[in-house]
Amino acid sequence: MEIYFDNAATTKPRKEVIDKMLPYITEKYGNPSSIYKIARENKEAVDEARQAVAEAINAKPNEIYFTAGGSESDNWALKGIADSYSDKGKHIITTAIEHHAILHTCEYLESKGFEVTYLPVDEYGIISVEELKSAIREDTILISVMFANNEIGSVQPIAEIGKIAREKGIVFHTDAVQAVGHLPIDVEEMNIDLLSLSGHKLYGPKGIGALYVRKGIKLKPFIHGGAQERGRRAGTENVPGIVGLGEAVRLASAEMEEERTRLVSLRDRLIEGILTSIPHSRLNGHPEKRLPGNVNISFEFIEGESMLLLLDMKGICASSGSACTSGSLDPSHVLLAIGLPHEKAHGSLRLTLGHFNTDEDVDVVLRELPPIVQRLREMSPLYEEYLKNK
Repeated sequence: MEIYFDNAATTKPRKEVIDKMLPYITEKYGNPSSIYKIARENKEAVDEARQAVAEAINAKPNEIYFTAGGSESDNWALKGIADSYSDKGKHIITTAIEHHAILHTCEYLESKGFEVTYLPVDEYGIISVEELKSAIREDTILISVMFANNEIGSVQPIAEIGKIAREKGIVFHTDAVQAVGHLPIDVEEMNIDLLSLSGHKLYGPKGIGALYVRKGIKLKPFIHGGAQERGRRAGTENVPGIVGLGEAVRLASAEMEEERTRLVSLRDRLIEGILTSIPHSRLNGHPEKRLPGNVNISFEFIEGESMLLLLDMKGICASSGSACTSGSLDPSHVLLAIGLPHEKAHGSLRLTLGHFNTDEDVDVVLRELPPIVQRLREMSPLYEEYLKNK
């Protein structure tokens, strides 16, 4: 039996979502830009999905633009604003713990003459609003701060950031890929100008996302070609994906409060169980201001990759704070940013719970993880040295 605890990486699509999508793959295959019946029906389905996404974040339907996912939305937001507002300045503010879709895009913009300030975070992974204020310059055109971190789950003070940006006349973008459908979001109350989201993080299909663009914000097209998405994003619409995203967002929004309560209960039981049963372990991220399903814990004296392999042998899917699987020996930039030394960052484990997880799943992890950690420590020279010097 497989236990899936890697929902921050991707989620299993819900049956309701797949059922909603299937007709648009098999029978309703028309191009929404055409005028015959099956095309018009597809256009209506796209409009319904756009309405669902808009309602989920209190936006207007004509402010929602469908993309191929969160990475495209992030790229479009940053490159589009940089291109559209470069006459006002070339300074951008972001954080040191953003997703690489933001960080690598910022690096690209730096190569094009833009200056980027990377705000530090505290031990919990949260920025200082005062440091943000101090970083603002006359030529600052964009602030991009993620809503909630994909690794450690910490939630940023988005409403405060949005208020500052609005008062200063600076465009504010948030990567909300991990937050939409899991946390309440109101783009009006929070003064958000652009927001990125992705379908496969909330039990929808992969390859579909959206970018919210507040009316009045200048944003040049990212993909040129046809007049789709009101002339801002060319390419024949991915109707099955869009329909799936709309249904996933609708379900997540309708069930959010109940699901948040359930996941927080599971999350906190898992955290408490691990920290009390395994010595030399610590929780990464804020203990309360965190995503409902996020558990990130570092274990001293061992490697995260080894934990993953042994958990996999027990049928448990998880992820590590180490980036070894991507071909890099460097630990997570997020864990380093919150002050963890390399050896502790390498020994981290991320368990992210979701819709399909149960109390029984938590029981299995709490039973299987302690002996795995103990086994790895018994093979660790670092642990042996610790015991000698104890």
